[in-house]
Amino acid sequence: MLAPTLALMLATTALCASAASAADGGAASATGATSAASTASADGLASLTACRVDGVPTEVQCGSIRRPLDPARPTGTQIDIHFVVVRALARNKFPDPVLLLAGGPGQSAVALTGMVLPRLSRLNYRRDLVFVDQRGTGRSAPLVCPDNSDKPLEELVQPGARLRLLDQCRTQLERLPHGDLRFYTTTIAMQDMDAVRAALGVEQWNLVGASYGTRAGLEYQRQFPQRVRRAVIDGVAPPDMVLPVSFSRDVQAALDGVIDACAKETACNARFPALRTEWQGLLKSLPRKVTFTHPVTGRSEDVTLTREALLGMVRPPLYAPATAAALPAALHEAAQGRFDAVAGLAGQLGGGSRATRIAEGMHFSVICAEDAPRITQSTEAPAADFGTLDSDLYSSVCRQWPRGEVPAAFYTLPVSKTPVLLVSGGADPATPPRHATRVAQALGAQAVHVVVPQAGHGVALTLACMRDVVYRFIDAPKDADALRVDTACATRIPRPPAFLPPTPATVSAAASAARESNR
Repeated sequence: MLAPTLALMLATTALCASAASAADGGAASATGATSAASTASADGLASLTACRVDGVPTEVQCGSIRRPLDPARPTGTQIDIHFVVVRALARNKFPDPVLLLAGGPGQSAVALTGMVLPRLSRLNYRRDLVFVDQRGTGRSAPLVCPDNSDKPLEELVQPGARLRLLDQCRTQLERLPHGDLRFYTTTIAMQDMDAVRAALGVEQWNLVGASYGTRAGLEYQRQFPQRVRRAVIDGVAPPDMVLPVSFSRDVQAALDGVIDACAKETACNARFPALRTEWQGLLKSLPRKVTFTHPVTGRSEDVTLTREALLGMVRPPLYAPATAAALPAALHEAAQGRFDAVAGLAGQLGGGSRATRIAEGMHFSVICAEDAPRITQSTEAPAADFGTLDSDLYSSVCRQWPRGEVPAAFYTLPVSKTPVLLVSGGADPATPPRHATRVAQALGAQAVHVVVPQAGHGVALTLACMRDVVYRFIDAPKDADALRVDTACATRIPRPPAFLPPTPATVSAAASAARESNR
């Protein structure tokens, strides 16, 4: 469960509303010229049609290829894998496109086109950009659960509600023509990606993956190493990382970092000198009745707030340091019995946009196949506050979820023969540097790991200096030059100072200063 994924990284300039509901298919579907399944041309390449995509002011090209749902039954049920190509601006373009691998798991890559395109504009000058909706997402055999965001909060947070809704969703998904949930693993999906590459007539391309997209990128490179020219993996989630288990320790570290930073910051510590004590007292006070403003309906509701629900609200702001800077004030408010601030922060990152939504059916199909079977084998100790909440949830859901086959080789990390740039945020609550460090060692001499100490989940396309690093890494003509790319700018990015709500004293001081400046 890595969502908020790349879209939220971009939206906050920083794979948690875990598995957020998607009312409309979780994707910004292509509009305009026919976006139905493309036919192959006489030379076997995919036929592309001009189309429009949300957030992109100009026409792009859309296509799709037909793939068997079950690779072992090539004449069985077929699904269409949809993709968008943004052509390079220059006539004399390079032959190696850039493929974006979306996060989640469960995010639509096509839905990200409008958000990502400005951040890859330099690369797009001489390289095509390719956005493929991975099977189970967007318009590629979507596995989308009903949107429950307008239900009463009391109904959504009561014990067992999440499991009941997911069980209902699973039953509905299994009735779909493409509803055999065993065939949405990362391994099969990367075979689809390579089929798209072949249909586009591309010999090699460059991978850019974030969050779960890094796992996808590593699996693509494992299966098709000769097809990868360069790879950028941002917020690394390796295949052998048991996501529901590792989240406990990593989210705890991020929350502790926010509280510790407040204690070290003079102004924040003066306003909230007992923040950690208040937080622990708040946890111990639950469950209890509290009042919330519903984020969708705007109505005030009385809700029985559980420990699990509060921890779920605290997690999303941690993904973006700029948002996490408001957590000290929000937690202090909650300790005083006022919960709208922490609830507001929890909902701020999602924003309700199509690009941020997750196809829950694909999400659980991936995690239940690749991570859940290894939960009981993990020796990683749960953290004090977050405990086993995530592993318990996924274990419960995955008991009933159909489980795809995962080859043993999926969990391996072969030495890379081509340059790989790994990027980590030091304050990332989902994929902190400890995971990428291990991956970089396994990949060998062709891997470079860059840590931005004060960044959150997602660095490569959200920070201006790192976008320049990514451009120079991919654009370098020689591998040796790519591996020597200067990344010093990453270490100079500071942690945002804590947000301190105005008080009568600070308002008066500001007004006085304004009067003085106008004299």
